[in-house]
Amino acid sequence: MKKNGWILLLFVFLGMLAGALVADWLKRVPGLDFLTRTVKVHWSPSADLLVLVYNINISLNVSLLSMVGIAAAIWIYRKM
Repeated sequence: MKKNGWILLLFVFLGMLAGALVADWLKRVPGLDFLTRTVKVHWSPSADLLVLVYNINISLNVSLLSMVGIAAAIWIYRKM
C-alpha cells in the first residue's frame, strides 16, 4: 500500500476516536480516572469581510487514552 498524508490523517483520526471510545467505556471505573479525564480544546475562527461572514467552532475533547490511540495509529501506519 502506498503511504500518503491522507491515509496517515485517517489513521490518526481513527486512533483518536478509538481512544475516546475506550475512555468513555472506562469512565465508570474509579481507579482509571486519570486515563479518562478530558481536556477541552476549543478554537473558533470568525471573520466579517463585508460580503462574506463566517463563524467556525471546532472543539476537541482530548484524554490520555486518545493520545495513546493516536500513538498506536501512527505506529501501525509506520509498520505498513
